[in-house]
Amino acid sequence: VEKVSWDDVQVFLTRLNDAEQTAGRLPSGWEYVLPTEAEWEYACRAGTTSAYSWGNDVNASHANWNYGNDANQTVNVGQYAANPWGFFDMHGNVWEWIADRYQAAYPTGNPVIDPTGPASGSNRVTRGGSFRSGGTSMRSARRSSSGPRPSGRSGAGTSYSLSDVHPRRTG
Repeated sequence: VEKVSWDDVQVFLTRLNDAEQTAGRLPSGWEYVLPTEAEWEYACRAGTTSAYSWGNDVNASHANWNYGNDANQTVNVGQYAANPWGFFDMHGNVWEWIADRYQAAYPTGNPVIDPTGPASGSNRVTRGGSFRSGGTSMRSARRSSSGPRPSGRSGAGTSYSLSDVHPRRTG
């Protein structure tokens, strides 16, 4: 999904959760949500420690990004190899909305386990880079932000996950 705002994604997730609960396919205490920033990076890295889930080099065979002779548009998911855990397009194609609000300094310390970002603020985190991004924007650790409402933002999209909502903070 591309060209959606953070707010659009929240409407979609509310409707998806309602439909799945009504159909009896969603266990009590579970819901579909955007990942936190830490969850997204954990899934993107897929157990690796390199700049990208495939290693430290960036070239056109790994992801859809602005390398000069690219498609200059989004491509269907799965056109590039999955990361080691089977997730497609974690790097490039579209910036992905994250549940967390943006803060300039990423939380640090030991242990920092799934920090959820600040409780208030206007911008939301985006991760993964897009077809319009340079190669370094796709690094697993690269962070960006955007206001929650620019649905026309080319290259902004989403992925979501099924999560136990206890004690998850929503926001």
